Amino acid sequence: MHTGLRITAFAAALAATFGTAYGVGAGVDPIVADSAPAPHEEHGERDDPGGPDEPASRPEGGDGHGAHESAPAGGLQISEGGYTLDLATPRVTAGQRTELRFTVRDASGDAVTAYRREHEKELHLVLASRDLVTYRHLHPTRASDGTWSTPVDLPAAGGYRVFVDFTPAGEDAENLTLGADLAASGRYEPARLPAPSGTARADGYEVELDGSLRPGEASELKLKVSRDGEPVGDLQPYLGAYGHLVALRAGDLAYLHVHPNGEPGDGSTEPGPGISFTATAPSDGTYRLFLDFRHRGEVHTAAFTVRAGSAPGTTESAPAATPEHTDGHGH
Repeated sequence: MHTGLRITAFAAALAATFGTAYGVGAGVDPIVADSAPAPHEEHGERDDPGGPDEPASRPEGGDGHGAHESAPAGGLQISEGGYTLDLATPRVTAGQRTELRFTVRDASGDAVTAYRREHEKELHLVLASRDLVTYRHLHPTRASDGTWSTPVDLPAAGGYRVFVDFTPAGEDAENLTLGADLAASGRYEPARLPAPSGTARADGYEVELDGSLRPGEASELKLKVSRDGEPVGDLQPYLGAYGHLVALRAGDLAYLHVHPNGEPGDGSTEPGPGISFTATAPSDGTYRLFLDFRHRGEVHTAAFTVRAGSAPGTTESAPAATPEHTDGHGH
């Protein structure tokens, strides 16, 4: 990951609509799990012939992603650059705490055991539901044999995507983000993506979003954090910054990973209430933004729905219901 802007897009084609029973046999971080999201658009209702790790023919959302495609959304795969994500736990049971285990393997099939630390961690794990209602940013533990593990407890049945963001050790090694599908069994009820709005609420905090997410063009996103109507000017560093932003494209979960402009201790970046990011959308469409920030020793997550390319110079955003938080490791 790089300060400023780094985009790594990947994921799998969106599966067809799930049945009422998704028949499969399962530290924890801040979660966004909307119990009753506002109506917007139903996910899982497109017919795409792509398999679980094949690029989707056309992502869902907005007025069509292809109109302003910049660099290919790329990746959308479980293997890249000679490295493969080996997910040992492809199924869990919704509502049950389960150890999620995986290994990153090199071109020879050997487990990778040496990584470059970036933003305080060797590897960042992001887990999101396909309807983009549930989101978690975790930091698993690596055993000496290269096996990573972390407990997870997914709130609802359905399809999820596991993303691992890492850089292998070595001077010439490049940052990679690999993805794999994860299924949670149980009664499945697809959720609708929350409708656009410029404010999100999380754990008593209010976050306002200002700026445009534009296809193929770098633009600034400004987020302002307040609590009880008062600006929060004493945010605490989290992963080497005052905020951490992940964006996922609706339909195929193409992945953007950006970091704030500036960092604690650089002499010019204030600890809130504003956090500034520079981002480039890979295409037109609908995206879900997840902002993690730390205040008073706790990490909170605010979620927005935004549209890129729906109108020049505008970004529409949506509030999320109050996220659930549980103690454990991860952030």
